[in-house]
Amino acid sequence: MPGRKSRVFGGLLLAAVLAVCTAPGTAGADAGTAGTVPSVGTDWGWTGPYEVAVDIEAVHTFYYPRNMGQSGERHPVVVWGNGTGAVPGVYSSLLRHWASQGFIVAAANTPTSNFAISMRAGIDVLERRNADSSSAFHGKVDLDHIASAGHSQGGAAAVNAAVDPRVDTAIPIQPGPLTDPDLMDEPVFYLAGQRDLTVWPALVKALYRDTDHAPAVYGEVRGAGHLSSIGDGGDFRAPTTAWLRYWLLGDENARGMFFGPGCGYCVDSDLWSGWDRNAEALRIPGPAA
Repeated sequence: MPGRKSRVFGGLLLAAVLAVCTAPGTAGADAGTAGTVPSVGTDWGWTGPYEVAVDIEAVHTFYYPRNMGQSGERHPVVVWGNGTGAVPGVYSSLLRHWASQGFIVAAANTPTSNFAISMRAGIDVLERRNADSSSAFHGKVDLDHIASAGHSQGGAAAVNAAVDPRVDTAIPIQPGPLTDPDLMDEPVFYLAGQRDLTVWPALVKALYRDTDHAPAVYGEVRGAGHLSSIGDGGDFRAPTTAWLRYWLLGDENARGMFFGPGCGYCVDSDLWSGWDRNAEALRIPGPAA
């Protein structure tokens, strides 16, 4: 994707400048959101302020705030990929949690999500519905702020989906190996499980090390096995929510968990058995004092 990398880093520089000039939680990572999705302080793991609705359709399952746009806000998007043989219901509590935080989740129903075709199609569906005056999503979808996320095979798909220029950041949770980080240049939060015998932490760390051209963070959840992220997300829920809130909502409290010299997760030894940030991530400052 020629030219895209320079636009990403230009956006990061702009984000750093805007962060100093705006109040916490009022500007997106590139200042594109309306800024009215409510703050949750630092309660990333607790249910957010929105009631959640779920639509199970043929290709996707949508999790979204029941009263979308109730204060004039637009809601960022998360496209989700399942692990091998799984469906969105396996991760329902985690995806509901993100929806309660103000995100619209388009979860691909496929149990073989690796190529991210259905995940990217979820963006297409929301683009059409956002433009359709008869749709409940009309004018309420923030298509300028989109994340890809997934678990296991879907974790690899989260990276593959980020090849799409509409995707702004990726969260591969215990990702499989069938992906190539060199094909994308968005900020990535790689998550491994300390006791994962299916996708060993070393394999996730290798993907992280290969992402030396974009901001990347590696977190290894203490005591977690390969299935620890299903259901409500377990100890993966809070940090993934914080990452989404920073990159899609510009939440300054969330930024302080990942970036700056005293970042919250950098010093949280109870949660992590391994933690690392690459050179590009280290260039992102913490919140203004």
